[in-house]
Amino acid sequence: MTESTIAGWFAGRVPGDWFTGPPEVSADREEILVQGQLAEPDVGSGDADARRAARRARIQGYREDTRQTRMRIADEAEARFGRKVSWAARCGDDEAVFTSVAAPVMTRLRMAERRTLDTLVDAGVARSRSEALAWCVRLVREHQGEWIDQLREALTHVEAVRAEGPDSA
Repeated sequence: MTESTIAGWFAGRVPGDWFTGPPEVSADREEILVQGQLAEPDVGSGDADARRAARRARIQGYREDTRQTRMRIADEAEARFGRKVSWAARCGDDEAVFTSVAAPVMTRLRMAERRTLDTLVDAGVARSRSEALAWCVRLVREHQGEWIDQLREALTHVEAVRAEGPDSA
């Protein structure tokens, strides 16, 4: 199932009054993340702190008010797509992700890589090798995000070509 097919399903399934536009859907092998933009609350001439408090309250209200329906949609999607569903909401510059999956990833590292992780742990940057590895992945995403996005886009084209090819027997 392609990410665009999954996104289309959610666009049709999520109530139209939840977000200011279609939900943004991203997926990997374990999880589907559905995120939507919420309408900005009107705080009049409130200062930055008032706007931030209003945005956070809007996100919390969305989370609580839509919980049962989101759970029902997630159950349908999990049965249909075989992946866990997480939800997120954005209001202005504020964003919250609800119940996101933290999937274990096994890897084999040589001594130089293990020493790098251990240095991060010893320096207090991370509490464990696992946390240090996650920190490294976030750092790569932050500094090489555009390149990763281009690579992901290229893989989408590869998947499309494979889908158009002959059926394997």
